Amino acid sequence: MTRKFDDYLNGRLKDDNFKEEYDKLDDEYSFAIALIEARNKKKLSQKQLAEKTGMTQADISKIESGNRNLSIRTLQRLADSLDMDLKIQFVSRK
Repeated sequence: MTRKFDDYLNGRLKDDNFKEEYDKLDDEYSFAIALIEARNKKKLSQKQLAEKTGMTQADISKIESGNRNLSIRTLQRLADSLDMDLKIQFVSRK
C-alpha cells in the first residue's frame, strides 16, 4: 500500500501548486515525526506520554497527526515529559 501512495504522491508533486502547498506543511510533519520517534525511543505509548504531560491521549494523537497548533508552553511540556531539551531556532533561508 505504501508503494501505491508513494507513486501517487510523486505524481501529485509534479503539480507546482500542489507541491507549494505540500511544502508548506513540511515543518509540521517533521515535528510530528520527531515527536513520534522521541516517544518511541522512550518506549512510551501515547497514553503514557499524555499522563506525563497532563494532556489527553486524544491531544497527543492530534499533535502527532499534525492536526493541532502548539504553544511554546505545550512544546516545553512535551520536551520535559520526554526528558529532552526544546530548541527553537530562526534559520536564514537559502
